[in-house]
Amino acid sequence: MKSTFSKALSIEELRSAVSAARRAGRRIGLVPTMGALHGGHVSLVKAAKQEGCFTVVSIYVNPTQFGPTEDFAKYPRTLEADCKKLIDAGADLVFLPNNQMLYPEGFSTWVEPSGAAMKLEGACRPGHFRGVATVVLKLFTLVQPDIAFFGQKDFQQVLVIRTMVRDFHLPIVIRSCPIVRESDGMAMSSRNAYLSPLDRARAAALSQSLGVAQLLVSEGERDTQKILSEMEKTIRNAGIVEIDYAVIVDPETLTPVLMITAPVVALLAIRVGTTRLIDNAILSPSANR
Repeated sequence: MKSTFSKALSIEELRSAVSAARRAGRRIGLVPTMGALHGGHVSLVKAAKQEGCFTVVSIYVNPTQFGPTEDFAKYPRTLEADCKKLIDAGADLVFLPNNQMLYPEGFSTWVEPSGAAMKLEGACRPGHFRGVATVVLKLFTLVQPDIAFFGQKDFQQVLVIRTMVRDFHLPIVIRSCPIVRESDGMAMSSRNAYLSPLDRARAAALSQSLGVAQLLVSEGERDTQKILSEMEKTIRNAGIVEIDYAVIVDPETLTPVLMITAPVVALLAIRVGTTRLIDNAILSPSANR
């Protein structure tokens, strides 16, 4: 089936293309994005193709997941370059919804996630996951994918979406794909483009601190407070003073863990200059030598 990139599809055209692919025996894969695509996004498209999916990529900078003081207006928009990357990666269809399509006049129904969604990013960015869950549910309804692909970098977001899928009995598999990193270990992110050269060098401490945590666990350390202390030291030694959070938590509930007896996740959010960055790593006691 020929790739569709030439114009913004209507909802009817989207559904027609997806239905044709399904009639042809294809599973449908969805990669939701906000554009400004990088190697991490491309890896999600490739993962979908490896599973034999007719791969739909949505590009939409969702205003409802940004707070009033956040970077919605300046969020990078690089549609032409994005489509070139998607063609090269083998995506089958790009869906470019606009505000009127997703939030028409009179729109008033929202998904209000709770539980794990109220912690960490949810506490730092009130309303963020309300916007994320609502727009993702709308995309799921429009595309009706068999599998949706997300990056592990947004660990909490994946957990919130997986919970929503469970709670609403949606017949969708949520696939969390590994973080793609730069040569210095920094997680690829659209917001990396905001960083000055000096801040970019400082920001590498985010992934370096996670490496410190993984090394400590591999050497037998199980006390999370000792691990967090070393992580924060690594970050502050790079000249970063704004740490929104640095935690080691249960990967299903995001409840803080004191002693590591099973796999946990270390989650970080920092501010470097005017840019807010997140990263994470799984810490497993099985890594002990």
